[in-house]
Amino acid sequence: MKPDMAGQMQDFVRTMVSAIANVSLYSPEHRQVHRLCANALAKLQEAMGDREEIILMRIDDELVLDNAPLEPSMSLGKLIQIMASRGIGHIKILPGVSRDEIRTMAVDLSGRKGAGDEIRSTDNIKFGTIDARHPEDDTEEYEQDDVGGIIPLEDIPCHEISAFAEIKDRISSKERISISCIRNIVDSFIFAFSRAASPLLAIAPLRLLDEYTYTHSTNVCILNIAQAMSFGVKGPLLHEIGVAAMLHDIGKLFIPEEILTKPGKLEPEEFEIVKLHPLTGANYLLEMTGIPKLAVVCCFEHHLRYNLTGYPKVRDGWKQNLVSHMTAVSDYFDALRTRRIYRSPMDFDTVSGIMIDTSGIELHPSLTRNFLRLLARLRDQP
Repeated sequence: MKPDMAGQMQDFVRTMVSAIANVSLYSPEHRQVHRLCANALAKLQEAMGDREEIILMRIDDELVLDNAPLEPSMSLGKLIQIMASRGIGHIKILPGVSRDEIRTMAVDLSGRKGAGDEIRSTDNIKFGTIDARHPEDDTEEYEQDDVGGIIPLEDIPCHEISAFAEIKDRISSKERISISCIRNIVDSFIFAFSRAASPLLAIAPLRLLDEYTYTHSTNVCILNIAQAMSFGVKGPLLHEIGVAAMLHDIGKLFIPEEILTKPGKLEPEEFEIVKLHPLTGANYLLEMTGIPKLAVVCCFEHHLRYNLTGYPKVRDGWKQNLVSHMTAVSDYFDALRTRRIYRSPMDFDTVSGIMIDTSGIELHPSLTRNFLRLLARLRDQP
């Protein structure tokens, strides 16, 4: 995200919050409301430029744009508070947005008596709610009859093992990889999850998958999709988040087998080889065609800690991608909950305690809290 766009969006938020306040203070038809909505639209159009959309995502007490949190401010805090009170996870704005749509948004967010309880999506402003589905907000990403390439969940283990075996063979032969099967697996998960009554149910397959020999990357994919859906993410971005998760550890395919399968503690020189896998994997993906840039970024950053320690080493002030933070949370959980050659799996309460203790140091605190809430609620379901 460009610095000037961040400033323009801050201006938009400040003007929009003033418009919302004036709706509550006066009326939706007051000239001050019309003036502020016109100003908000002008600020928004400056920020939009030639972009296809702007998505503002709420994650606890942060408002995220282009996977990076906006700088805190009084107006930003107020908008986050309003979104939280109305159960809004994200706001998607398209280029054709009009002043009337901005005013409708101000009225709905004002909570003014008579404005109605429903948040109304318009042609160019879409609201994504948390733990709720509103068919009128967006059309389904998959039509019921359009299921070409979709793999049944029970058949995914064979496809997943085959896909990674093929990738490993191609890497060994220094050939280019094809990720069409990876994309099909991600499409299949999203297709299945889109039929669930709530994004929370997207995590349910983990219960079934425990009895299969699933790879770590597939579990991280499921967990990433579940996290993203809980914030109302849909469409191409949700697909890219899934693909990024499936490919986040691809650099490990370059590590000698004897190091990966060593039951004891690694020697310092062996661990240095392991620490190269995020950079090796990212460089490899950079050379491939058809790989989402998000997958390259997540591959490079997934072992960076929240405080920017970890590996690879990055410069001071490095802005880690939000989806990399999301992948790190999923990666951390699955690494502890699954059996490894050097230790037994840990139970949920133990893993949860460890993740809470490391949040704000190793893991993104807001994403970690949201993630553990999702899993705890699933565990409590009958």
